[in-house]
Amino acid sequence: MGQDIKLTASDNFQLGAYRADPLGTPKGAVVVIQEIFGVNHHIRSVCDRLAGEGYVAIAPSIFDRTAPNFQSGYSPDEIAEARKFVANPDWAAMLRDTQAAIDAARSVGPVGIIGFCLGGSVAFVAATRLSGLKAAIGYYGGAVVRFADETPKVPTQLHFGEKDAGIPLTDVETIKTKRPDVEVFVYPGAQHGFHCDERASYDKASADIAWPRSMTFFAKHLTK
Repeated sequence: MGQDIKLTASDNFQLGAYRADPLGTPKGAVVVIQEIFGVNHHIRSVCDRLAGEGYVAIAPSIFDRTAPNFQSGYSPDEIAEARKFVANPDWAAMLRDTQAAIDAARSVGPVGIIGFCLGGSVAFVAATRLSGLKAAIGYYGGAVVRFADETPKVPTQLHFGEKDAGIPLTDVETIKTKRPDVEVFVYPGAQHGFHCDERASYDKASADIAWPRSMTFFAKHLTK
């Protein structure tokens, strides 16, 4: 269903991306922002799933500037290695590369963004700073609380796990307090990464609620 493509950012940097297209006329497009594990099998499957929902999905490889073509699995060793890439994330560069994906998708129709883990935080910041979006969704973005004073320019929805070891519920409450304009959902018993069926922390019950909730949100806001 999908193919590897190239994107060009505003500073002329070329990065890789994965693109999946629906069978019929697209409803719009969704930019998919990776976890710290690169545009791996899981992120590609999310793109394919979005294509099945009727959207063109583009996942930019936002680590290409430092680790071209990086993809990782979810073993403890791989997780430890992937964490090195986000010790000091270059937010400006990641946002440039995210904007490149948004720009590549604009000709399709209305564009949304969805991100997971690191990508959940990028999706939130993209909603506040980038242009060309109609809606944003973030799953368990640990850095969202750092940017919660910024106002999203588009409807935004956030998903968190109640038992996320890296995102305390106090952070989620801070986000809710500072951003009453954002939809925030907390999933009882769910851990970090609960949406990813390749991770030990996968929580099917929570994922089966969060995904339809996300698709309903996009259907409402990604209208031509």
